[in-house]
Amino acid sequence: MTKLTNNQKKFLRSKSHSLKPIVMAGQHGLNESVLAELEITMDKHELLKIKIRMDKRAEKQKIIDKIINTYHAHLVQIIGNIVVIYRAFDEDPQIILPRK
Repeated sequence: MTKLTNNQKKFLRSKSHSLKPIVMAGQHGLNESVLAELEITMDKHELLKIKIRMDKRAEKQKIIDKIINTYHAHLVQIIGNIVVIYRAFDEDPQIILPRK
């Protein structure tokens, strides 16, 4: 998986402004229902906003790392409890990234 360039992240951040968080992870972390919901949502959307309700920063980071590694997604940005991730569709991507 290639890394996103700063320009591509900037492009994705601008696209994510209008999005609402689709998936919410609560105090119980990533349970089976949250993982199932993420799987379904990532099949429909390339760019996702996820709200993580977690007080401890280290715990929140573990959840973010697990999501990114499990779904082979790119971390676009973290602002407070909102995480933006990107994973291109295998066939026929909807979002065309800038080259550099």
